[in-house]
Amino acid sequence: MKTIQSRSPDFFLGATTPAGFKGYFELLRREPGMQMLLIKSGPGCGKSTLMKHLAQAAEQQGQRIEKIHCASDPDSLDGVIFLDQKRAIIDATAPHVVEPDAPGADELVVSLYHTIDAGKLAPHRDEVKALFARNAALRGRAARYIASAGSLMLDSRRAEACSANFEKVRRYVKRLCTRLLPRTEGTASEELRLLSAITPKGMVFYRGTVEALADRYVVFRDDYGAVSRLLLELIRAEALARGYHIITCPCAMHPEDQIDHIFIPALRLAFLTDNLWHPIQLPGVQAVRCTRFVDRENLSGFRARLRFNDRAASELIDQAVALMAQAKNCHDELETYYRAAVDFDQVNAVAANCQKILGLG
Repeated sequence: MKTIQSRSPDFFLGATTPAGFKGYFELLRREPGMQMLLIKSGPGCGKSTLMKHLAQAAEQQGQRIEKIHCASDPDSLDGVIFLDQKRAIIDATAPHVVEPDAPGADELVVSLYHTIDAGKLAPHRDEVKALFARNAALRGRAARYIASAGSLMLDSRRAEACSANFEKVRRYVKRLCTRLLPRTEGTASEELRLLSAITPKGMVFYRGTVEALADRYVVFRDDYGAVSRLLLELIRAEALARGYHIITCPCAMHPEDQIDHIFIPALRLAFLTDNLWHPIQLPGVQAVRCTRFVDRENLSGFRARLRFNDRAASELIDQAVALMAQAKNCHDELETYYRAAVDFDQVNAVAANCQKILGLG
């Protein structure tokens, strides 16, 4: 019997952010050569279990994969990317709905709706509809708390920016990239993934992914984000200009305008942001303290404001996590109704067909 020790990277492709739900599923579809299998079904119909079986089968064959976790329940999968095949299977239902552009060509729709016996659900129609509504309301409240926390964190970033020497940051990045990023003849490309997210379990950060993708680490310690934001933007631009394929991980709290981490797989190199929300605890790694680029005396004038923002943002996120946990409980209760109405023999038949499509049989 062969023992498989998985070192496959774990990511999120969507999360609740201050701007609402932000997903990168459409961008995954646009990655060159990618073919998608889009799962459509209700809750509790076996989507995550199906994908876990496919991931396990691929790993047993020695295939390289990425596991995409659900930010509403990190123990469940939203997708699996089969890197060697340039294929992915994803949960294409709300809140990350993906519809086929070219059914059968670029995308294959994997429907599980036919496995649901509507007659068994009908007697519980009111309970099911109420649970869907309660789940949505709880998630909406959580999103508002996250938005408030995001506003405070943005205020702290702006305060730090008032004290930062950005020209010094630019000179540092030039020296760093000259030393670590030799020019290549490769074609620059970029994938977007989330390495952390706010979940019902709190802030989840996939440290194992860091160790799976890199052996060398440059860690920037920056609790407020103004300096690390510019550092990572400049490093991203340099890496692409020098012809590298990179994996860019936006900040889960400000995904539109802040990068937290960058991986350069060809060099087994990672640039990481270490802060209050996702401390980077890797043995033998010494962080670059971003205060070296800051006028500390000037920043000290913002100390009371920064401490208040940290404390208040932390409490708001705690409230959001509690509400997300309640929403998950609603979803779990929904699943009990659906599981009782699903024909899992039909689900297994669909799973077997997916294995055949992906050459995992």
